[in-house]
Amino acid sequence: MNPRQLSLTSLSEPDGSTDKAPLAHRIRPQSLDEVVGQPHLTAEDSWFRAMIAQQRAISAIFWGPPGVGKTTLAHIMANAATLPMQYLSAVSAGKKEVQQVLAQAAADTTTHLLFLDEIHRFNKAQQDVLLPAIENGTIVLVGATTENPSFSLNNALLSRCRVVVLKPLDSAAITTMLQRACGQLQQEHPDFGVDCATLQWIAAIADGDGRYALNLLEELVISDPTLAWDRAQAEQILSRKAGSYDRDGDFHYDLISALHKSVRDSDADAACYWLARMLEAGEQPHYLLRRLIRMASEDIGLADPRALTVCLDALRMFDMLGSPEGEQGLFEAAIYLALAPKSNATYMAEKAARKLARVTRDRAVPLHLRNAPTRLMKQLGHGADYQYAHDADNAVVNQPHFPDGVEPATLYKPTQRGFERTLGERIAWLEQQRSKR
Repeated sequence: MNPRQLSLTSLSEPDGSTDKAPLAHRIRPQSLDEVVGQPHLTAEDSWFRAMIAQQRAISAIFWGPPGVGKTTLAHIMANAATLPMQYLSAVSAGKKEVQQVLAQAAADTTTHLLFLDEIHRFNKAQQDVLLPAIENGTIVLVGATTENPSFSLNNALLSRCRVVVLKPLDSAAITTMLQRACGQLQQEHPDFGVDCATLQWIAAIADGDGRYALNLLEELVISDPTLAWDRAQAEQILSRKAGSYDRDGDFHYDLISALHKSVRDSDADAACYWLARMLEAGEQPHYLLRRLIRMASEDIGLADPRALTVCLDALRMFDMLGSPEGEQGLFEAAIYLALAPKSNATYMAEKAARKLARVTRDRAVPLHLRNAPTRLMKQLGHGADYQYAHDADNAVVNQPHFPDGVEPATLYKPTQRGFERTLGERIAWLEQQRSKR
């Protein structure tokens, strides 16, 4: 900690120099060279690195998801400019607390850096209190927010601050952070260890949040600081499994499986039989309706879009009539599903899309696809060069829709059954139109 930093009872940030502090604070980067996942700020030719090298600090709004380095970058800025750094959280602090900090800063002869976490929670009046202090140099304000500052901060404050967009950390960056943390933990607990595969798994489930990943790692060392952890052991501690519905044990699942497979195999009679078996055994009709709705999407999909509507109508009928009259709708839905053309193309498209999304979850939305309802967002390039389909011939444009670096993938592959034959012809026509542009 900078020796000139002040200690206030209103400060929310723990002292990272103590062993009792969370791991994320104990290993907080002290220089830009240790910061990961924000190359647009840490690269040799970046404006932020140049500012740090010049030992300057500017009022800024750090906008990004949790655990991506907003507090760390404020630390580095304050230390580079040798400014006393004070913390407030807009969750617990109000106008009075802000005025106390500003008064203490004004009494000093040095500009203070005020880090205001969750700044989007301040209302207009609370934000306005900061303006004179920023204007006269009493403070350098660094506000941290997870919400779009165009919507949550007033224009007067935005005009005095630079908006700095921080990105979710990719898995590689979080893995690097975890490896560094393991080095620290092994100094404290020589027998503690985590293999590489486990670190990569933690990085993947952290979903771009470095602090969350470090908290998970710390849970392992708290659980057993003498263990060399592998993934199986870590999953037992860190994973939360949703409880399964088990009304009548395995027999219950055998019955619903028989119903599902009878529908998939287009056997309407067997579908009626297994549906009746479950109802007679006392199964809840709403459970069966949920399963029929799922079958309509998984096994029929767009081969017959009407199938899903029939199931939803059956649900509505049961809700209106109740048992036993409303149960007739379940049989109507089961028969329709069994006799409808089958396709799992939509189901397979979902699986393929989710798999691709998991491995590319950190890729940013292309700028031309982003919404730009405010002037700030337009200045950041949101919506630039977007082609409006309704202005094009046949309402067809040829522009990228996947993130940069992600190869466009054919996720939906319609069959030649039912309405999907028509959809396949439509896809072929669209490809032909785009090839002309």
